[in-house]
Amino acid sequence: MDRRKFLKWGSSILPIAGVLPAAAMERTGHEKPERVKQSEGLIRSVQIADYTIRINTGLIEVGPQQIISTTTYNGQFPGPLLRFREGQPAIVDIYNDTDSAEQLHWHGQFMPTDIDGAAEEGTPYVPAHGMRREAFIPGPSGFRFYHTHLIAGNNLSAGQYNGEVGPVYIEPKNEPGHYDREEFIVLKEFEPYFMRGGDMAMDFLSGAEIPELKAMQEEAEKESAGRPKGYEVGYKIFTINGHQLGHGKPIRVKFGERVLFHILNGSATETRSLALPGHRFTVVALDGNPVPNPAEIPVLWIGTAERISAIVEMKNPGVWIMGDLSDDDRGNGMGVVVEYNNQKGKPRWIAPKPFKWDYSIFGRHNIHVPDPDEVIEMLFAKQQGSDKGFNRWTINGSAFDMASMPTMFHLKEGKRYRLHMRNASDDIHPMHLHRHSFELTRIGGKSTSGIIKDVAILGGFQEMDVDFTANNPGLTLFHCHMQLHMDFGFMALFDYV
Repeated sequence: MDRRKFLKWGSSILPIAGVLPAAAMERTGHEKPERVKQSEGLIRSVQIADYTIRINTGLIEVGPQQIISTTTYNGQFPGPLLRFREGQPAIVDIYNDTDSAEQLHWHGQFMPTDIDGAAEEGTPYVPAHGMRREAFIPGPSGFRFYHTHLIAGNNLSAGQYNGEVGPVYIEPKNEPGHYDREEFIVLKEFEPYFMRGGDMAMDFLSGAEIPELKAMQEEAEKESAGRPKGYEVGYKIFTINGHQLGHGKPIRVKFGERVLFHILNGSATETRSLALPGHRFTVVALDGNPVPNPAEIPVLWIGTAERISAIVEMKNPGVWIMGDLSDDDRGNGMGVVVEYNNQKGKPRWIAPKPFKWDYSIFGRHNIHVPDPDEVIEMLFAKQQGSDKGFNRWTINGSAFDMASMPTMFHLKEGKRYRLHMRNASDDIHPMHLHRHSFELTRIGGKSTSGIIKDVAILGGFQEMDVDFTANNPGLTLFHCHMQLHMDFGFMALFDYV
C-alpha cells in the first residue's frame, strides 16, 4: 500500500487505462495518442500498484450498538487516504467484489475520459467480481477525493448513499508548510429514507433572490397544482470519519498548535455546516486550490462534494465539540470531540453567532477577469413530482436522458467559456464540472476572481458565473452533485469539436 519508489517513468507518459470498448471510444470522439498505446504494455507488466482499492459490502460500527451494512472501500469508512505526488505517475488497482458493475470517479482531477469514472463520458465499468488497473499522472495538487458514480434512482443503498467515499491528497511540488499537522475530516450521513419534500434552508447564503427566477417557479407550481411535492431524502445517522459524536477517538491537540483541517462533505444530498466553539477557521484552500485571500471566519458551510482546507490555531484550552450547527444533526452524531492535552471534562458546545456564507471574501476584488470567448446560458428548473413522485430537473428545458445520453454543449479546445447559471428553483445546487476546474467570477450578485473550484453552491433563485478553459478534450459531464437531482435529469454533457 506504500508508494513504490521504483516507478521512474518519463514525464512523457500520459494517463492511461485498459483499452476502451469500441462504443465507448466512439463516444469520446478521440483516439488515444500513439505514445499512450505504446505504453500499455509497460503498464500491464508492472505487478505492484501504488494502491489497491477493493469495493465490497461490510459492516461499520458508527456508534454504541449502532452497526450498519454498506458498500465501502477496503472494508472501512472513509476509504483509505490516498497520497500522491504532483506529476509522479501512479497505478491504482480497483477490485469490485460486489455483484454489480461499479465506477470509481477521481473527483477534482484532470483525468482522461477512460479513467475519470463516469459512464456518461465513456469510462468502462469495473465489472462485478472483476478489476481494472488505472495508471495516471495525479493532478492538480491539493485535496481531492474518490467516490462511486452510479445512478441510484429510488435505491437508497446505491450510488452516493452508501459508504464509497475516500480522500485524496496530491502533494504539491512546493509545500508551504505553514501548519504543524493535518487532520482529514469526512462528513457523511447514513440510513437514508424518503419523505415528501419540504423547504430547504438557505438563509446562510449571502445574496438576494432574483424576483424573475422566483416567478418562474411560481408559474411552474401553478401548472402542477394538485400534484404532491416530490420525494426528498432524510437520514437517521450522522457521522464524522465514520463515527457518531462521542463514539470515535477525539482529536487531541496541543496549545499553540496550528492544525490544518482538510474537510470533505461526502454526503449524497446534504449541505453541511461546521463550527468549533472558541476557535476560528482560516480558510486557505477551496476544493484543494489555494485561495487568493485567506480569511478567518467562525463557521464553515460545505456543499455536497465540496472540500475546505482551513487552519485552526489552538489557543482556547478545554474539551470542545466541533460539529454541525443543527442541534438535531449534531445530536444524531454530526460532531467530533476536540480535546486539548491535560484537559478533561464533558465536551462543550456553544452556538456561534449567525454568519452568512460568501465565497467572494476569499477572492480578489476590483480585478478584471479575462472576457470569455463564449457565454453558455443555463437555466435550471424543477418539475414538481413529475417523475413517479420524484422531482424532474431540467437544464434549458431538457432533462438528461440516460438512454441516449445526448451532448448539449460543444466546446473548442483552448477557448475560455463562461457558464451563466440561473436557478429557477428554491433548492440549493452544488454544481460540478468533471475533468476541469473553474474560476468563480460572479456569485450572489458580487464579482470576484481567483477562486478556483470544481463544485460551487448555487442558491435558490440566484445566479452564478464560472469561467473555465477547454483544455482537456473528450466528453465532459456537468451536473448537480446532489444524487437525487442528478438521477432525475440534472446533468448535461459537453464535447469538444
